[in-house]
Amino acid sequence: MNRSTYFNSPFLLGFDHLERVLERTAKSAGDGYPPYNIEQTAPDQLCITLAVAGFSRDELDVSVEENQLVIRGKQTETADKTFLHRGIAARQFQRAFVLADGIEVTGAELKNGLLSIHLARPQPQTVSRKIDIRQASANPEGRAEGDRQ
Repeated sequence: MNRSTYFNSPFLLGFDHLERVLERTAKSAGDGYPPYNIEQTAPDQLCITLAVAGFSRDELDVSVEENQLVIRGKQTETADKTFLHRGIAARQFQRAFVLADGIEVTGAELKNGLLSIHLARPQPQTVSRKIDIRQASANPEGRAEGDRQ
């Protein structure tokens, strides 16, 4: 299988980490459980809401690992139940979202089977700086200092 690279342009220096992020995102995009919404609640705030019916607060884990928001759920089953029909699956899950630099998780809450995770996205600051250009002094042979042959 031939792997195509999106960031092989000589003008995109240091973006190899972005390609790895895109690959990780593509791998996790196929799983549809649990369903979720992402909404913008304010110009610089987001909220991810996952439908986690049947999970208690102790059975859920929310963490940030290497610029990824990771939500895990694991239900504990009791052996004293006998099901005549089982339509509600008690399965574990892991859902990951790649966070851009600067996005912070500000909190999480569980209410009515919905886990809401609040994120803050600060406004980007434009940064520019001037780079000084040094004058290289030429030596008697006409080469700039530091040149070697």
